[in-house]
Amino acid sequence: MLVARSLMHQHRVRHLPVLDGGKLVGLLSERDLGVVEGLPRVDAASLTVEDAMTAGTYVVSQDAPLATVAAEMAETKFGAAVVMDGGRVVGVFTSVDALRALAALLGSGS
Repeated sequence: MLVARSLMHQHRVRHLPVLDGGKLVGLLSERDLGVVEGLPRVDAASLTVEDAMTAGTYVVSQDAPLATVAAEMAETKFGAAVVMDGGRVVGVFTSVDALRALAALLGSGS
């Protein structure tokens, strides 16, 4: 799990898709790490990514309409959606990405 945290920090991302044999099995977020690491008497060095990840990951295709994805994320309170092309992970769409899209739509330009 410490390697995952290091990768997240190094690449400046808050979510990592978790794969097992190339198959998506969950999503690990900074929040997941914080919750698990904050538990009393838990040795973070001995935990695995599987111990901390969220298994019920919201998955979308890369051609899913932005409005649909954003509405579902808001309704279910998911912070991210894993974007798939067939059985391959091609990205992660986050609430920050949704806010950037909204800002662009409203004309802030950044």
